[in-house]
Amino acid sequence: MTDSNAADDNWLIDEDEDELPASGLGAPDQRLWRVLIVDDDVDVHAVTRLALRNVSFKGRELELFSAYSGREAYDILRDTPDIALVLLDVVMETDDAGLLLARRIREELHNSIVRVVLRTGQPGQAPEQRVIIEYDINDYKAKTELTTQKLFTTVISALRAYESLNMLERSRIGLGKILAGATNLYQIHSLREFASGVLNQVSAILDVGSDGVLCLMQGDTGVTTVVAATGNYATLNEAELMPTTHPLWPTICKAFAEKKSQFEHPANVLFIHTQENREVAISVTPPWPLAQIQRDLLEVFCQRIAAAFDNLYMFGQLRKAQEATVVALADLAEFRDSGTGGHVRRVQMLSSTLAQRLHERGSYPDEVTPQLLEMIGLASILHDVGKVATPDHILLKPGIHTPEERAEMQQHAAVGKTILERAANMVDGVSYLTYGAEIAGGHHEHWDGNGYPNQLKERAIPISARIVAVIDVFDSLLHERPYKEPWPHTEAVAYIKDRAGKQFDPEVVAALLEMIERDPSIGRTPD
Repeated sequence: MTDSNAADDNWLIDEDEDELPASGLGAPDQRLWRVLIVDDDVDVHAVTRLALRNVSFKGRELELFSAYSGREAYDILRDTPDIALVLLDVVMETDDAGLLLARRIREELHNSIVRVVLRTGQPGQAPEQRVIIEYDINDYKAKTELTTQKLFTTVISALRAYESLNMLERSRIGLGKILAGATNLYQIHSLREFASGVLNQVSAILDVGSDGVLCLMQGDTGVTTVVAATGNYATLNEAELMPTTHPLWPTICKAFAEKKSQFEHPANVLFIHTQENREVAISVTPPWPLAQIQRDLLEVFCQRIAAAFDNLYMFGQLRKAQEATVVALADLAEFRDSGTGGHVRRVQMLSSTLAQRLHERGSYPDEVTPQLLEMIGLASILHDVGKVATPDHILLKPGIHTPEERAEMQQHAAVGKTILERAANMVDGVSYLTYGAEIAGGHHEHWDGNGYPNQLKERAIPISARIVAVIDVFDSLLHERPYKEPWPHTEAVAYIKDRAGKQFDPEVVAALLEMIERDPSIGRTPD
């Protein structure tokens, strides 16, 4: 039987060394293949490094790491990303240190793609058949059989397998990001925000950083607008049109001309054509050429982006139609009550500002939602839409109403709520009409329960109505009405403050007073 020490001394024999490929310097910005040598013998590290000194694969050289025990190797694997191959000795600080490390790599680090090649100078310590079956390793080599050429073959085979597995994993992650990204993109309203979201998603799929530009061409006009730019290209956000002197311009221009994606490293341009006759070019500059699987993923993503652009356009048109409907309803109500000129627009502005102030204060976080912040301003202009049912002789009366007239006047809250709820029920989900119905029906309810039409109390009143209730009275006090003269600003503020906890939500009043303290001009009529 061969002495194990002799075996260790002779495990690497230079065989056909002159057939090894010469060193190929890849592009300086390309990543290196990371290989970890694990052995307690310093000489083994030295000869392995010597044998692999000129090895490169697909233009990428090796970056070699050394560990002299299983514990040290575990720490390196835990803290160093993208190690492709572990050349692992079995007997180190213990007789089975290498085997234990192989198990920990899979079970504790959950690293299933790093290739593990077991090398041993004492095969009897770890019989090959048992080890291959019981441990998740990828190759088993006795040191006596590893010539320089065979080590080269083992390393290249392992790197090729690692690359394939890594691509599969990136494909899985990329597809997940495509699905998640497509969902998120549909939720963005602004075209520029949408475009920035697209660039972020593309960067995530490529995993190459955030440098990117998204350009839009309307029809065949030839006018190329910069919609969004990120990373090192962020300065292009200040340019309305894509500069023809920019290094990316030739590739972007070619993509628009040929109407297909261009992959001309380092410039890669994804071309998208939407059904609404928009052409979109997304340009990214990764530091290494895109693999075919990355190109395929991006082409799939382009199809989803095209659909998202069209859906965003249609969603925008729907929102405009909703807004136009709301404005028309408000104008209809105000048309009959010309004495309130400008009131609904001031209520719109102040309600939106007050809701934002409540959000900044952290008040009612379960009620002051992003959706409310977005919709309350426009919805607030519907607060008096129910007055369309109020007779002119009551609505336009210059004096004080009789009890009977007051009861008739108060019906506008219930009428407005009924009209708007009926309209809101024709639209799925929450809309401006939904909040409009809340506001119309609740802006005359009082915090203490003494309001109308339903004598709701405190937080039983929707937050949208509690906000508009304060703003409606505040603005009405400050401006002339057929039945009253405008109040001085200080008196109007004092009235609102005095009614906190009675007529008005005290938290809402506090937020309004903070707004006025910061900007005393709030509510005042410009000279």
